[in-house]
Amino acid sequence: MGMKTKFKRFFELDDEYAEEEVTKETYEEPQRQEQTYGEKKEKGNVVSLASVHQSSAAKMMLIEPHSYDEVQDIADHLKNRKAVVINLQRIHHDQAKRVVDFLSGTVYAIGGDIQKLGVNIFLCTPDNVDVTGSISEILTEDRQNF
Repeated sequence: MGMKTKFKRFFELDDEYAEEEVTKETYEEPQRQEQTYGEKKEKGNVVSLASVHQSSAAKMMLIEPHSYDEVQDIADHLKNRKAVVINLQRIHHDQAKRVVDFLSGTVYAIGGDIQKLGVNIFLCTPDNVDVTGSISEILTEDRQNF
């Protein structure tokens, strides 16, 4: 036993594994263990995507305000990351303009988007909702002419 080995054992630096002499004949390359689909691999920080998807399910609110006083509740839904469809057909034209102005500011502040869906109907979305496509305004112009 050499001085180095005695020193390691004294300070408990030596592993408790027996030292093996490695030669070309005894050396075997470790084989990679491939994980097949469905097998679970244990890791500390792995989160299942299924659980994330279920817990953050998107919600949409359909609201038909009767006065400007309800606009703050609509803004709260947007702040809580819910999409909102607003039907402004039952509100006076002046108040409807104020509602749209207020919600445009709210949507801008949270990084969302506002789109007109039809006559006095708007879709307000927070930044976590992507809307694709557009609705043509030609149909609404034709209806107003009749």
